[in-house]
Amino acid sequence: MASEVNLVEQKGRGQLVHRLSVLLVCLVWPLIWVGGLVTTYDAGMAVPDWPGTYGYNLFLYPYKTWLLGPFDLFIEHGHRLLGAVVGLVAIAIAITAYFKESRRWVFFLTLGLLGAVITQGLLGGMRVVLGDRTLAMVHGCFGPAFFALCAATAVITSRRWNDYLTREKATNIGSGVATLFAAIPVFSYSQLLLGAQLRHVQPNAAPGIFAMIVATHVFMAFLLWVVTFAAWFKIRRCGDLTLSRPARLLIGLVAVQIALGVGTWVVNYGWPSILAWVPGSAGFLVRAKGFSDSIIVTAHVATGSLILAVSVMLWIRLLRVRHCRDSAIERLITEQPASTRSFKTEDKTNESLLEPATA
Repeated sequence: MASEVNLVEQKGRGQLVHRLSVLLVCLVWPLIWVGGLVTTYDAGMAVPDWPGTYGYNLFLYPYKTWLLGPFDLFIEHGHRLLGAVVGLVAIAIAITAYFKESRRWVFFLTLGLLGAVITQGLLGGMRVVLGDRTLAMVHGCFGPAFFALCAATAVITSRRWNDYLTREKATNIGSGVATLFAAIPVFSYSQLLLGAQLRHVQPNAAPGIFAMIVATHVFMAFLLWVVTFAAWFKIRRCGDLTLSRPARLLIGLVAVQIALGVGTWVVNYGWPSILAWVPGSAGFLVRAKGFSDSIIVTAHVATGSLILAVSVMLWIRLLRVRHCRDSAIERLITEQPASTRSFKTEDKTNESLLEPATA
């Protein structure tokens, strides 16, 4: 308890770590977009060597050749450049945390962040060197997990993380809510894994297996939507807008993701018969790698990663709120005289800790 009080007193020390973490989050999502375009355009082998680019150092490759060259070269080399920038920011976060962050476990978390960047870069490089589609799928699945880790780091290093300790009233969170919110990242990441199986389908894959994955993917999409509704319903009146608003945002994101999923199916495989009633559907034509079509497919991938990151952020914040509430109650009991530690329900002082905070 004493260490948490010290954190409140020193809450301004690690703000540089938080700002760098937010910068990392803002860089990684565009990186996922560009990486999605690389897969959509089959541009993963546009640069056949690694870690350089056609024999050049990554940062010394002629910019005119990059900017004015073929589009697949533009997005693949751009993906590598942006990934290198993300790596440099991750290094800066780890160094800053070593000097500025008083919580040693947070420093080790930033080291894990750096290790994840290195692992992702190695996966991307091995995919190029070995030309392996399975490695491309692993690389694509690891990216959203890294994005979620970046979002978690930004939450843990934020000023609000310590502000929960100083609240006069604890947020009213019912039992089982944390478990419900933990299910959202699990479902969303499972969806990403299923989507990767469809996106990187192997040439020798059996049609029956493909159809089963598609059906499971669709079913889990609507199941995830129902779970997000249930989670928001549980905390809609908790009194903490930092929880209720992102939970409501998740409902909208999953709805957008379902719409983008339908669009992805249409641009890849044609108009499904179940939607034949839509005007103009009869004349729809699938175009190979059209720009607007590729944006729909890539947006579906990127939105899935965003859902995962937001759900992880919410779950970690919820755990923190519950921990601070329990600590406040425990501290109140400890500070009371022995004769009044029975914590009876008629004790108005103790009841106030369980009342929802005003929005």
